[in-house]
Amino acid sequence: MVKAGRVLAAALLALIGTTGAAPQTEAATATAPGAVRAAVPTAVRAAPAPAPWAGTWEAAPSGTAPALPGAAVRNVVHLSVGGDLLRIRLSNRLGTGPLTLGAVTVALRGAAGPDAVPGTMRTATFGGAPTAAVPPGGDLVSDPVPLAVPAAADLLVTVHTPTDSGPATYHRTALRTSYVAPRGAGRAADEDGAAYTATTSHWYYVTGVDVRAPRGAGSVVAFGDSLTDGTGSTHDADRRWPDRLAERLRPRRLGVLNAGIAGNRLLRDGTGPSALSRLDADALSRSGVRVLIVFEGINDINGTPRANDVAGFEAAYRTIVSRAHAHGIRVVGATLTPYGGHRAFTAAREDLRQRINAVIRTGGVFDAAADFDAAVRDPARPQRIRPAYDPGDHLHFNDAGMRALGDAIDLGALR
Repeated sequence: MVKAGRVLAAALLALIGTTGAAPQTEAATATAPGAVRAAVPTAVRAAPAPAPWAGTWEAAPSGTAPALPGAAVRNVVHLSVGGDLLRIRLSNRLGTGPLTLGAVTVALRGAAGPDAVPGTMRTATFGGAPTAAVPPGGDLVSDPVPLAVPAAADLLVTVHTPTDSGPATYHRTALRTSYVAPRGAGRAADEDGAAYTATTSHWYYVTGVDVRAPRGAGSVVAFGDSLTDGTGSTHDADRRWPDRLAERLRPRRLGVLNAGIAGNRLLRDGTGPSALSRLDADALSRSGVRVLIVFEGINDINGTPRANDVAGFEAAYRTIVSRAHAHGIRVVGATLTPYGGHRAFTAAREDLRQRINAVIRTGGVFDAAADFDAAVRDPARPQRIRPAYDPGDHLHFNDAGMRALGDAIDLGALR
């Protein structure tokens, strides 16, 4: 486990400062041949390029829910790293009609509930306008919002939808309480949350937050299923394994984006599009991505129809790696964790899991491997997870198990 973690740490370290927008060189800022240069003092240098964007939070669209016409949804999201400027990502990716945005606001959250920290409420604009329409199948990124946010802050992203735009793109397993103002007209900019009388356990429309990051910063995408999405961990506590990884990477100014979808599959559509079909939208196109951690495949082993060809898994993993490399992103493969005692467990499926893990560990597919299996398996019964990590279903992880996964990545090489 330690060796695999060190390999992962080395992969992360190798990327800091080596990807993303490079600073301009003198050659890049030189004037064209024939241009007049004598009027410019030799001491003057071109202004530095703007600091790049980095992802600080993500929720991958996992399905649709009935629209909430007239309502304002105050989504509560927990940032991984901070910045002096931010922008919001919204989605109508799974909708069937144009999504009308009547107002979108952002603010730092107060101590609890839907209240904003006084003085932090900002209106997000889109091409300078406070309203927008997102076509079905589309995503939208806001203009930069002048709000400085600290690392590990809770942000309120409020979306008012004045009309029924059809099925709402959402993330089902938020494990976070958000708030709804049923009569949302004019309420998106309320600092006082009194109008937000209803709650929801889903994130509506919002799929990401970027911050303007210091040069050399960036983000890591955790790409997976319910084991990454956080099933089994404590509601409203931010104790998924990517949250723990974010804590440990924060001194290195690397954000962590959780692209987990409960029920997701590697090879086929299931809950949400398959890993292969959502790779670009949920991982490769995100801001400042340096490393992609792939922890997915257990639902293919257990699903219907069941995938039972190791070569198919290997081909899918190689496709992910190839596409990521084309974007300058390194890829870490995480071994599939035990689930002995779960109702779907069989000896044949366990054999398949072991063979897939051998490919991940030693098959030369990934740039590095993280041995999550070794981090959480019961030494006395390696087909099962440790009892101390088991929330009771023998598949997912409680807070201690999630922490073990996050801590399995040895960051010593980053110091």
